[in-house]
Amino acid sequence: MAHGRGQLEFGIAPPPGDREMGPIDRRTFVADTDRFLSVALRDGAFSSLWTSDHVMEHTGNRLECWTHLAWIAARHPTPMLGTCVLANSYRNPALMAKMATTLQELSGGRLIFGIGAGWLESEYRGYGWDFPSTRERIEQLEEAMRLTKALWTQEGPVDFEGRWYRLEGALGIPRPDPVPPIMIGGDGEKYLLRVVARHADWWFSYASHPDVLARKIAALRAHCADVGRDPSEIRMATPLTVYLGRTMAEARSMAGGLPPSERPPFVGDPAAFRDRLTELHELGFELVEMRMARMFGTEDVELFVDQVLPAFR
Repeated sequence: MAHGRGQLEFGIAPPPGDREMGPIDRRTFVADTDRFLSVALRDGAFSSLWTSDHVMEHTGNRLECWTHLAWIAARHPTPMLGTCVLANSYRNPALMAKMATTLQELSGGRLIFGIGAGWLESEYRGYGWDFPSTRERIEQLEEAMRLTKALWTQEGPVDFEGRWYRLEGALGIPRPDPVPPIMIGGDGEKYLLRVVARHADWWFSYASHPDVLARKIAALRAHCADVGRDPSEIRMATPLTVYLGRTMAEARSMAGGLPPSERPPFVGDPAAFRDRLTELHELGFELVEMRMARMFGTEDVELFVDQVLPAFR
């Protein structure tokens, strides 16, 4: 993972429903989404669009990730499309591989297949899914990655016998062309990052502070050495909730009353945001997936495009 290896790219996540920043208006949701994305995608400011995989987070008003992404793909034919990140155990992984192949086929090869082990226990309980231990969920993820790769690349029927999943003569036709890059999300240093080292083309890190990120990168490199993988093959991405104001005071006002979070957002003015993004780039990150705090307002997107983006072009 070389430092600042490529130009820093930016993705954006349109609201999938209510988020911690506030409620959406269901009556105008489609029009609001289109207006928001028409500004965000202007002149290629954001190269990718992302959806997150929750079914009842925050107030419970959430769109299903995969359906949301397919709808976005049909309306916006240019940007890359990503999931940040799918919970592996929410869907049968063989069916998920077929769903990914379908979107890759119909979108012209624009998918980044983001997936993780799952974590939000209230959703598992609420929807009646089993919630095994963290170690077991990571084992399931690793097995799902082997199964998915077989379905995407193997000629002929696929047989698979694992602890968690089994296939008998499964056909992965059509095979995706190109095969979507696999982006694995998570930061667990002992087990999760080992799965990243074995299987990922991208790593999606949720860590926030530079010293923590540096430690996670070192742990991933160690796992790469153990499994015989060149760490420079793995690109790095991270999400960031952004409270961007013309002044620091305006940004702090926007973020007033934020609930405590393990992943603190960015709060600040354009100069401070340029510094934060430069710091991430120097650590080796090549993509920042942004969630804008004004929800469907476009003032912060326009401010980013006018006063932050030029520093990275």
